[in-house]
Amino acid sequence: MHARVIHNNRLTEATKARLLLPLTAGALYGRGVFTTLAVYGRRPFMWPQHWMRLMDHAARTGVDCRSFDEPRVRASLARLIEANGVVDGRARVTFYGGADQGVWRMKGAGGRSSSSSSSGGELLIMTGDARVAAEDGLALTVSPMRASTLSPLSGIKSVNYLEHILSWEEARARDFDEAVVLNERGEIVSATMSNIFWVTDGAIHTPALMTGALAGVTRSRVIALATELGLPLVEGVYELSHLGDANEIFLTSSGLGIAIVTTFDFHRYTVPVGSVALRLQEAFRQLILDASR
Repeated sequence: MHARVIHNNRLTEATKARLLLPLTAGALYGRGVFTTLAVYGRRPFMWPQHWMRLMDHAARTGVDCRSFDEPRVRASLARLIEANGVVDGRARVTFYGGADQGVWRMKGAGGRSSSSSSSGGELLIMTGDARVAAEDGLALTVSPMRASTLSPLSGIKSVNYLEHILSWEEARARDFDEAVVLNERGEIVSATMSNIFWVTDGAIHTPALMTGALAGVTRSRVIALATELGLPLVEGVYELSHLGDANEIFLTSSGLGIAIVTTFDFHRYTVPVGSVALRLQEAFRQLILDASR
């Protein structure tokens, strides 16, 4: 994380930021949503798409963002990028639920729920260095943990992120970069922090959102790129055996872009001539160049 942050549209030193978090629904119940986006050429990449998803997920989780309109948040993000000197990196925008929500809500005079502005939601924006995938590709395994499609948070990018972190840490402890996550029905959902795609006999496959997969911003753009390039792509419901039959595997996220998997458990993949993943990588790279000019 870089030295400065934005707290409620105010620029401050990260070490001096004083959030109301101990008293808020964000801290007490994990009520909050966030998005992580790439920064290229000092500009936030695909910001409108990130903002739209952020507002959708905030509405679905009851996070009040009415005090933070899009133009002001966008301006605050740009100010932070400049203050931290970010050329190519990443940013995280988080909205936390306020102190007026939940069982332990803040009370005002007379025991009534507080209606002061201090009890509303909070905004925190951070920036950091870019994530860099290994040049020799990613090593992928299968997570022993399961995602639940029955959870009300299924498909939402919530600050309730510990399951993802624990699953990622478990994979890292076994010397893998990422892990495939299955749902309670044994269907492929995603990687722990990325969406997953694979290619079998020239056709691209990715889990449908009904499996519990996150509607990733990069995922959506890759699907659109595949259509523009005339590449067949299917969103479906798949079991682990489908992934085992793949000719190519790649992951997508705002932090990684399109990252090629070269090891799945102990099976090694070589990038074939005319690789679908490489074609999509090049098309995505061109989007970045166009956006950063």
